[in-house]
Amino acid sequence: MNILGISAFYHDSAAALIRDGEIIAAAQEERFTRKKHDHAFPTRAISYCLQEAGLTPDELDHAIFYDKPLTKFERLLETYLRYAPVGIKSFMMAMPLWLKEKLWMPDIIKGELAGYDGRVLFCDHHESHAASAFFPSPFKESAILTIDGVGEWTTSSWGIGYDNHLELQHEIRFPHSLGLLYSAFTYYTGFKVNSGEYKVMGLAPYGEPVYVDLIYEHLIDLKEDGSYRLNMAYFNYCAGLTMTNDRFHDLFGGPPRQPESNLTQREMDLARSVQDVTEEAMLRMARHIRKTTGQKNLCLAGGVALNCVANGKILRENIFDGIWIQPAAGDAGGALGAALYAYYQYGDKPRQVNGADSQKASLLGPSFSNEGIGTFLDKHGYPGTFYEDVDLFPTVARILAEENVVGWFQGRMEFGPRALGNRSVIGDAR
Repeated sequence: MNILGISAFYHDSAAALIRDGEIIAAAQEERFTRKKHDHAFPTRAISYCLQEAGLTPDELDHAIFYDKPLTKFERLLETYLRYAPVGIKSFMMAMPLWLKEKLWMPDIIKGELAGYDGRVLFCDHHESHAASAFFPSPFKESAILTIDGVGEWTTSSWGIGYDNHLELQHEIRFPHSLGLLYSAFTYYTGFKVNSGEYKVMGLAPYGEPVYVDLIYEHLIDLKEDGSYRLNMAYFNYCAGLTMTNDRFHDLFGGPPRQPESNLTQREMDLARSVQDVTEEAMLRMARHIRKTTGQKNLCLAGGVALNCVANGKILRENIFDGIWIQPAAGDAGGALGAALYAYYQYGDKPRQVNGADSQKASLLGPSFSNEGIGTFLDKHGYPGTFYEDVDLFPTVARILAEENVVGWFQGRMEFGPRALGNRSVIGDAR
């Protein structure tokens, strides 16, 4: 059975293809268009997946989209109505894309997949995340935790996966969102939302948690079980064009940092403070899930699961015996999760667990042969030298020792935002 999973029209559009439960290919559209976080329909990623599998669209059994646009549209309308007339500018900007594209997903998918005559399936956003975390994991059964900005309504959820099925049992709903809290600080410290969160995480070690008490006192009511509510009086993302408002800015002593301006200790302290709060929230969730489910393993996905520092805290606390995190934890991974959900949950197909994960080290993208690379270089007149491995590694080591930077390119491309050794920029940081 051949199933194509698709994510599109928010950020990090992607496609993934599985055959009889085996992950054959997965790639993000940005890797082909060279537009970072490309949100367009993943035409090129789909083309690659089909080519890698040796298929044409008419040979697909199912195509599935990673969330439910109608439910998400309902959330947008309810939110805008709740805040009206505030937010009219944001509403007018959002509606054309919804009315022209997002609400017509079955037609768009069938139009892009010429020859495909099957049904277009839809998976709940957080079920896509959960499936991407559990089904490729090495665990026969596991607790599942998904945390992101927002799906349709859900922003955090947890449940249990067993064999070839999963069930999300509890959720936190929009506008209360740990991911959006982190993105609010991403915006406030001058970085791009849905892109620069990793910079906040990287900035945090240079700061001190001087704003933690302010965050707990004014922004988030965090319970012992990890559930939480945000004080929406400080945020503008429900109906505005920014993440934070003047009340937020007054609380932290001034307006947001201008993008690309110099970083100060204040931004470092803000980053450290929201990082500490996020880590504490995730730790409390993990402890509660272990206590409530009795499961000894945990699978994680959703954009917040890309916070590897927080993940490390959960690991070192030894709350669970085993932890498996989807490498493409954000929306790109939703394409893979949707495909796996269709196969196991919809199709009720058996799942084989042999002690190792089935993600193939997340090396699921295209590869290029030495001969193909040589032909490309010759065709365009680019200089190049071929080295056997016995000479290649000492040569690269010498180049690095001379304080140069190397672009390392080998094998199949990584699926997800992390460089895992096949498409990496490496250098000597000394």
